[in-house]
Amino acid sequence: MGIEVTLAVVFVGVLIFAAYLFAEFFRVKSVPDVLLLIIIGLIIGPITGIVNQSMLGHVGSVFANITLVIILFEGGLNLRFDVLRQALRGSASITLINFLVSMLLAGTFTLFIFDYNPILSFMLGAFLGGTASAIIIPTVAQLKMQTNSKTILILESAVSDVFCVVVGLALFEAYMMGELRIGILVGNIASGFLFSIIVGVIAGIIWSFLLNKIRMVKNSIFTTPAFVCIIFGVSELLGFNGAISALMFGVALANIDIIPLSLLHKVTKITPNTLNETEKIFFSEGVFLLKTFFFVYIGMSIVLTDVFSIIVGGLLACLFYLARIFIVKLSVRTNIPKEDRIVMALMVPKGLAAAVLASLPLQAGVQGGELIQNITYSAVLISIVINALLVFANARYTFVGKFYGAFFRD
Repeated sequence: MGIEVTLAVVFVGVLIFAAYLFAEFFRVKSVPDVLLLIIIGLIIGPITGIVNQSMLGHVGSVFANITLVIILFEGGLNLRFDVLRQALRGSASITLINFLVSMLLAGTFTLFIFDYNPILSFMLGAFLGGTASAIIIPTVAQLKMQTNSKTILILESAVSDVFCVVVGLALFEAYMMGELRIGILVGNIASGFLFSIIVGVIAGIIWSFLLNKIRMVKNSIFTTPAFVCIIFGVSELLGFNGAISALMFGVALANIDIIPLSLLHKVTKITPNTLNETEKIFFSEGVFLLKTFFFVYIGMSIVLTDVFSIIVGGLLACLFYLARIFIVKLSVRTNIPKEDRIVMALMVPKGLAAAVLASLPLQAGVQGGELIQNITYSAVLISIVINALLVFANARYTFVGKFYGAFFRD
């Protein structure tokens, strides 16, 4: 075995141990483990050049998508229908307003800075319009918030990915074709939501009937995440949103005891089942490991040599966080505790959807495509760093809560 392979194996082991220590450090000292993992990625990636993204090829993007799917599925397992019902109104308003404001801010900013084609400018805005599920879900799990408040943030992060993908791709195609069709865009969004939800719920019901049989097979605990990946792929191949299907698959499985299945009971005597505690713990550990490598991968993926893109990405990230205060004030009801609304105002990191979409213009040979990709990557990294620092500061220093609290007086 070569020395490089040996060192890589040692590094993986050290990284996993470090991830557990970072998580405990977050719990005790409120120093976000996400930030520390990104710093490791920066050190071994763009700073020292030990590893570069080209070494990973397409494996990196595949891994990132698998991470997103499993995180969303595991998040769905913790969502009960009664909590979802309470959170839907709040999540719908904050998701839509945050996406539109972020898209308009980023689009207008780049339109004036670069004098881009307007469609291209607002396409970049759409790419950066959502929030990152892979950041939001693990972070809120470690914060002291009401379940309803956590659910609003989780739903926002999942649903906003649909807006990013559908609107971003529609604008990209409009730029390539030279025309924008609003009716088709709205229809794609509505159908994308509806059919993605249907695919996920049906898959969850089917799997609940198969679980007892599957458990009779030796070493079958990996079959559930494997099925989630299949559902994600099927949904994407059908032209829907795989991320929403993965989330709803988890939600359906978590609520199978209250879903009316009287018609199916006439066809089969098999009793639907949900995941047991052992399986839930397993998925929780799996999400932890995937999250660890995902954030290191994000750090490795950033291009630090393009200073201009970093500055523009940083300015955009700052604009998003300033606007977020007023978005939360406008869209979140006052029956949500002020402390939770303050945390919601800190939660606008960009993530996987933006990074994946930003590579499309460059691949298509669009003029300025490389700049769009580098700005998006920079905005993703800096927004995650700001999010981590604000969460840390809010937990440790009272002035952050006082500053944000001034905007959320009941």
